[in-house]
Amino acid sequence: MSTTHEEFTLASQGETPASNLKELIDAHLYMPFAFRSNPHESEAVAGVDAWLRARGLTDEPGVAAMIAYTRPAVLASYNSPTVDSGILQMVANQVAYQFIFDDRAEEVGRRSPGRLLPMLTESIAILRDGKPPSTLLGAALADLHRQVRERCTPAQAARWAWTGREYVHGLLYEAVAQDQRLPVPIDLSNSIRSLTAGVEPFCPLYEAAQPCEVPPEDLYHPAMRRLMRLSVDAAVWTADLFSAVKEQRTGGMINLALAHQRTHRCSLPVAVMLAIRQINDTIHEFQRHYAEIEPQLSPAGVGYVDGMVNWMRGCYYWSRTVPRYADTAAAPALL
Repeated sequence: MSTTHEEFTLASQGETPASNLKELIDAHLYMPFAFRSNPHESEAVAGVDAWLRARGLTDEPGVAAMIAYTRPAVLASYNSPTVDSGILQMVANQVAYQFIFDDRAEEVGRRSPGRLLPMLTESIAILRDGKPPSTLLGAALADLHRQVRERCTPAQAARWAWTGREYVHGLLYEAVAQDQRLPVPIDLSNSIRSLTAGVEPFCPLYEAAQPCEVPPEDLYHPAMRRLMRLSVDAAVWTADLFSAVKEQRTGGMINLALAHQRTHRCSLPVAVMLAIRQINDTIHEFQRHYAEIEPQLSPAGVGYVDGMVNWMRGCYYWSRTVPRYADTAAAPALL
């Protein structure tokens, strides 16, 4: 993305008046995908609560309040509007698990990245080697792995485990970056963010929701890989817009808007505008690539891309309403 003085000035002007950051985002973010939700959302909400209780996770301090604050089943509903109730529950359980795991990793890693190693190595051992868990979080992951193996094909389950391990590694990179005294360059921040997004592990679940597997010529097509990267970036960067106020307050660094703020030494609203421009370009590029490859895809391949679209759409509508990011509506939008 260009960062010339002219572009910086244009971002600072803002064509539409806004009284707070939420209005600024809504006014300028390009979101061509209309709101959708899953009709089984209320069942998934109850199911997440039951699953977390059964795994003993809601007995741990702060977990129940965090789940009420983040609404994982609502995010699952928005990101998975067309899947059946069984797949939706698996998605919702996994979202809840990742929220808990991510918050725990952030808390532990802030003290020292090395302190993360036990929980990360336990996850890798479960996902790669099938080792038995030794913690409540590990037991929850092992149960998710069981659910995936029961519903998915062996190839889909293997992809789920592989992308799950990539997410775990990303959390260690994030902790190391947070521990550095020097600012993290924007490109490095974005690379780490793409790993910690945790979106790709859900794709095998969307494959399993379809009548047949995605053929290898679709799944491994270079354009399909590019679509995946673009959709993941657009989804999590959109969430970054709404979480920037919270992240700034708590000292977070791996956030697109805050990376722009560090790079340009500008106000948060200007940084948000620059981030919006980057997200809009990313979504436009996604649409161009999809228009080119869609005629070549099988019905299962088209359904696979629909899952990517749903994450871009879902992250936006969830982020703008979830209590976790409510401070965005109170933050001034003066450029």
